[in-house]
Formats: sequence, structure tokens, C-alpha cells
Amino acid sequence: MQPHPNVRAVQETLDGAQALDGAGQPARVRILPDAVHTAAAAATALGVEVGQIANSLIFDADGEPLLVLTSGAHRVDAPHLASTLGLTTLRRATPEFVREHTGQPIGGVAPIGHPAPVRTVVDTALARYDEIWAAGGVPRAVFPITYSELVRITAGMPAEVA
Repeated sequence: MQPHPNVRAVQETLDGAQALDGAGQPARVRILPDAVHTAAAAATALGVEVGQIANSLIFDADGEPLLVLTSGAHRVDAPHLASTLGLTTLRRATPEFVREHTGQPIGGVAPIGHPAPVRTVVDTALARYDEIWAAGGVPRAVFPITYSELVRITAGMPAEVA
């Protein structure tokens, strides 16, 4: 069975974009039996703490996409993050905005595999875990990674987001 194109984009290097294979990341995208649209559902399916789930949240940051990879145990403090990043407005993106900039649906947005690089912030709370899990491009796909590797492959900026 062929993997979904979004899963392939996360796993493989396509058009020179950073992906797991191209980043030298040995992780493999894993397909779960059911969709996991929330951090709690993903943690239950994987048998890990909810904090180990890297939620991928797309924000509209002054009209540009901003990917915030936050611990599943946190909520993003948008006013704090906007101030930290020097933004005028920071609001949750619409499903259409998310798909336009990532090519992926809400609930399955991966940290990588987008049509073009997306500015990324990585929650420093994720650093306390030896292994974290991120979405793999569709709501049933996930992959394991370390905090330092997640920061590296996304060129993300570590920050407190909660």
C-alpha cells in the first residue's frame, strides 16, 4: 500500500525540501490504526505522556504562517508569544490557511514536509523528554524524534510558549 503523499513528503526529500530522510533523521513515520486529532488521543495510542506529543499549531502571524510546536500538555499563550516575536497580530489560522501553507490538514500537520519552509517556534518544555512524537502529515501518522533533532530539522527557534 502506497503511503499518503503527505506522509511521503515528511519522510522523503522532495524538491530539495527538508524531510526526515534528507535531514539524516533515522525516524520512520508510523501509521496508527485510527486518526489521532488531539495530543491526548495520540498519547493514549502511543502509550506515552501527553507532554511528549509535539502539537503542530499553525498561526497567522501578521499574515504569514507560523508553526508552533508545543508540548501536548500546554496551551500557547498567543499574546506572550506575539510579544516575544515582535508581532502585531498572532491568531489561530483557519483550516484553509493551514492547508495553503502546509499542504496538510489540521490534526495531522507535521513539523516538516511543507511546500515551502514555515517559520517555526519549538516549545522548550519538550526538551525535558528523551523522546517526543510529532505528526506525520495526516491524522493517523506520527514519528518519534528528540528535541534537539526537532529543533535542527525545522530550523526552529526554541521558546517558552505557555
